[in-house]
Order: sequence, then C-alpha cells, then structure tokens
Amino acid sequence: MDLKDKITKIRLILLDVDGVLTDESLRYAPDGEEIKIFNVKDGLGIKLAQAAGLAIGIISSRSSQAVNRRAHELGIEVVYQGYKKKIEAYNQIKKELFVSDELIAYIGDDLPDLEILKEVGFAIAVENGCEEVKKVVDFITNKPGGRGAVRDVIEMILREQGKWEQVVAAF
Repeated sequence: MDLKDKITKIRLILLDVDGVLTDESLRYAPDGEEIKIFNVKDGLGIKLAQAAGLAIGIISSRSSQAVNRRAHELGIEVVYQGYKKKIEAYNQIKKELFVSDELIAYIGDDLPDLEILKEVGFAIAVENGCEEVKKVVDFITNKPGGRGAVRDVIEMILREQGKWEQVVAAF
C-alpha cells in the first residue's frame, strides 16, 4: 500500500508527548511541578484535524498535569498517561473506540513508541527521533518535536484527504 492510500484511511491520530508535542526538555518549577512547553501551531493543527472529523489522542509513559490541562484546552478526550508499555494503552484505545490499526496514525520519537509504530496504519517519526524509530516509520517530519511537526503532519493528512481547504475556509 502506498503512502497516499495509508493517509486517506486515517481517522485517529495518536501523539506521544515528550519529544513530539514538546521538545525533549524537562523543566521543573521551584515547587517541583513539571513544566511543559507546547507549540501553538501544533495546537491549531489539532483543532483543524478535529474540525475535519479526525479524532486525536495522547499516549505518554510519563504523567503530567500540564498534559491534562493542554488536552482539556484542545478538547482531546483520549488521554492515556503513565503507561510504561505504551502498546497497552494503544490496544485499550482501539477497543474503546472500535478502531483498527489501518485507521490510526501515530507520531513518536523514541524507543517506547516502537511497538505502536509497527502496528499503526501510518507511522510517523519527528525529525529529532532516534534512529531505531526512523527505520520503522512511513514518514519522517522536517521539523523536530515541539516545533510544529504535529501541525505539519496534520496538514499533510488533511490535504491528502481533501479536507484542508474546507477546514481552513471554515476556520
């Protein structure tokens, strides 16, 4: 199956957090609270994907209140945090949403994402992803995580699905 065929089937986009929605840095406030910096363009891309009828979800091996807040701001209801074996969260999401592998895209960057990337219909690595991840994916972004890579992938998916102009016009 060629890339265009894979992209046109996508109905759910799942995202890693650290290294994908954020850069690879960990920051802590003086009180010990974790601080994450999210890219505004990625957020708008997520809203555009939702407007086009695509579902968005998050899978992270870490847990963070900042992720809960950002997900809430963006209307992302599928949020799975604290899963050391991300494939377990992935399988649970498939069951809960009644969606099969070929309808799912996943954007990852590091070793904990490998199992999922090998299962999904459209596997994506961010530009700063590790080599093992880059070897198994269908597409590698031109931007690093936390710097608009998610937005670029969403725009590519919406363009291939013929939905981009419609969501932009309605925005």
